[in-house]
Amino acid sequence: MASILSSRVTKAAVFLLCLVPLASMAWRGMHDQLGANPIEYITRATGTWTLRFLVIGLAITPARKLLKQPLLIRYRRMIGLYAFFCGCLHLTTYIWLDKFFDWGDAWKDVLKRPFITVGFLAFVAMVPLAITSTAGWIRRLGGKRWQLLHRLVYLSAIAGVIHYYWLVKSDVRLPVFYGVLTAILLSCRALVAFRKAA
Repeated sequence: MASILSSRVTKAAVFLLCLVPLASMAWRGMHDQLGANPIEYITRATGTWTLRFLVIGLAITPARKLLKQPLLIRYRRMIGLYAFFCGCLHLTTYIWLDKFFDWGDAWKDVLKRPFITVGFLAFVAMVPLAITSTAGWIRRLGGKRWQLLHRLVYLSAIAGVIHYYWLVKSDVRLPVFYGVLTAILLSCRALVAFRKAA
């Protein structure tokens, strides 16, 4: 297993696999299969995949400890950057296709509509994580400060779940599902931290 996880081929395969949702969306768009409201479809799809990648990224640390496969950590940065990429597409879709770059109207939404406020918070929390995702930034900040900063991913995931829950209003099964996963993953981290402190 270690040889597979350390392989560049495996990493390239995971990279391409992460592109599948976006490629599928592009294919559907080219074949006029985005439904009656394409803007809503793209907005929902990019938002959902942002949250999925956040949850997958959170799952890597407990998975590598549970499976005793420390090399899984090699994939965490890639997954996190895909979450940020999808978040950028999600925000761009809203600003461009929904608001037509009317920044004033978009900002009013951020201030007045709670589900957009918390969604914007989730995105803002990801920005410093993406910027400092390189090995160079780890050296500049130092390991402990870098780890402390990257706990913002917890805020981003929680805010993303709330954003999704408040958005759908009626059928809340998916946001609740991601919320439960996020709660479990964060609880695992809290338990490990408690044991270390004890």
